Amino acid sequence: MPLSMLGPGNRRKIVAVKGDDSVRKHLGELGFVEGADVEVIADNGGNLIVGVYGARLALNADLARRILV
Repeated sequence: MPLSMLGPGNRRKIVAVKGDDSVRKHLGELGFVEGADVEVIADNGGNLIVGVYGARLALNADLARRILV
């Protein structure tokens, strides 16, 4: 299931990150790697505020759809 489908307060493990090499590299550098715990903190029309490895990050809807949990 894409991260974009989780509601605020939900926590899951990342099972895959989709996209071309540059997208996967960018997300990996931010901490979005397989096995990492990610929590949706807020949803603003598909754009998410998420917590990963103790950091809060904003993801647009397109990037959130590429992270599978």
